[in-house]
Amino acid sequence: MKKIISILILIALGAIIFLQLSANKETSENRIYHYDKQKPITIHADKIKSEPIEINEEYTGAFMANKDARINSDIQGNIIKYFVDAGSVVKKGEPLVQLDGALLQLQIDAIDVKIEGLETDAKRYKTLTDAEAIQGVKLEKTLMGLKAAKIQRSTLVEKMSKTTIYAPFSGVVTMKMSEVGSFAAPGVPLLMLTDITELKFMVNVSEHNLDLFKENNTYKIKVDVLPNLELTGVVTSVGSKGNKGNSFPIQFEVENTKDLKIKANMFGKVVIDDTGMKSGITILASSIVGSDKAPKVYLVKDQKAILTEVKIAKRLKNKVVIADGLKEGDEIVTSGFINLFDGANVIVK
Repeated sequence: MKKIISILILIALGAIIFLQLSANKETSENRIYHYDKQKPITIHADKIKSEPIEINEEYTGAFMANKDARINSDIQGNIIKYFVDAGSVVKKGEPLVQLDGALLQLQIDAIDVKIEGLETDAKRYKTLTDAEAIQGVKLEKTLMGLKAAKIQRSTLVEKMSKTTIYAPFSGVVTMKMSEVGSFAAPGVPLLMLTDITELKFMVNVSEHNLDLFKENNTYKIKVDVLPNLELTGVVTSVGSKGNKGNSFPIQFEVENTKDLKIKANMFGKVVIDDTGMKSGITILASSIVGSDKAPKVYLVKDQKAILTEVKIAKRLKNKVVIADGLKEGDEIVTSGFINLFDGANVIVK
């Protein structure tokens, strides 16, 4: 009897638990929000129209010397004189450094004596050969020796000319790397010569704004430390390979002031300020969904939001210029992206 009662109690408890769980499930289901995909989503939208593209951009860069060279010697020798010091302004062809050429001069004097002797022998052998007193082979050997000696002398004279090191171009001595008494050798720099009469100005530009710069076109350039000075730069090269940040180098040629106020490694900006350069389709950058590699917008058609791929030509502050994917008169979503999906019903507010 007790066993039957226990079984009945267990069955009753099971039934109670089942009923309670069923009730909890129903309550939970009633509390869960069920999103209705057919319900229209309220959005804000704008109709696209072609308008003048306003460009007001600044790109920071640095000035570089037009020519910057380490001057060294082509031959070995002790330095006996410096004609310049750091800060000296020199012109092309002016002497910079003098090396000791005493040993080379002695070698030239010795070869001059040898040449003089060979020339005397050559005249004597020529007379004897014409008289058939000796064989012509002695004259031939003497003439060959004379030719070799003259070549040797020319080599020594060339080396002697290199004991004086001249400026390869006009500029300023920006660094002196050795002193009188030091030993000069090929490949060992003696001083640094810099030409800043003309400058190079370098900036890095993103791929979206690369077409703002054209070779041989002129642009306005400012110097950070000289805000009242305005220069004109000519684009000499547009980079064909981007760096890791996907920026491309643009190089300008800039003429320095007469008193050379702009120094190498100073910072500056290239300024592009052009309104109405051309017409095009521009939209707010906030209207773009997705990444720069695959930009998209929501196009409003027949009260539906259609996700559409676009191609960005360039970015201009808070706007982007569209190269492809949209046309004048199209309507795009500008805000209200929460819960928005491709094909959603929308209500334009």
